[in-house]
Amino acid sequence: MLKQQEVRSIAKKYHIKASGLSGTELIRKIQRAEGNFDCFATASNSECDQFDCRWRNDCFAASVH
Repeated sequence: MLKQQEVRSIAKKYHIKASGLSGTELIRKIQRAEGNFDCFATASNSECDQFDCRWRNDCFAASVH
């Protein structure tokens, strides 16, 4: 799982301000900036068709209820 500092570093590359955002909100903003679906932490039953997503494994972990 990526550390918060790593996520903030990626956000900075896309000129996304991280202050006031939860980790999930920040990752979703990064997903949009990368041209992807902003679906972090919404995978159901570990199913996702976004195979090239950098957040895939973290998403599955965050989606567990």
